[in-house]
Amino acid sequence: MEIDSNAFEGYSIPTQKASLLAIRGKRGMLACAYLKVETADKIGDALAIVTGVSSHSDMLEKPVVAVSRAAERLGVKIGMSGRDALLKMA
Repeated sequence: MEIDSNAFEGYSIPTQKASLLAIRGKRGMLACAYLKVETADKIGDALAIVTGVSSHSDMLEKPVVAVSRAAERLGVKIGMSGRDALLKMA
């Protein structure tokens, strides 16, 4: 997928009751709450979390609810849209 001329890779992994959704940029990832910021912090990855999503387009519109320390250093903040967070991690 492309946002403002930046390339991102979208992933959807179905589980028995939901789907794990993620969109990866060169410097970090936007994901649903299936993934945990604590794990990203342990390994130093940039990760922003959005909740209540069922598609990649939902992820772009929803506000970020959690951010890893590495994502914070890139300028990602709680409350910004998933789209804006991804652009910081492009």
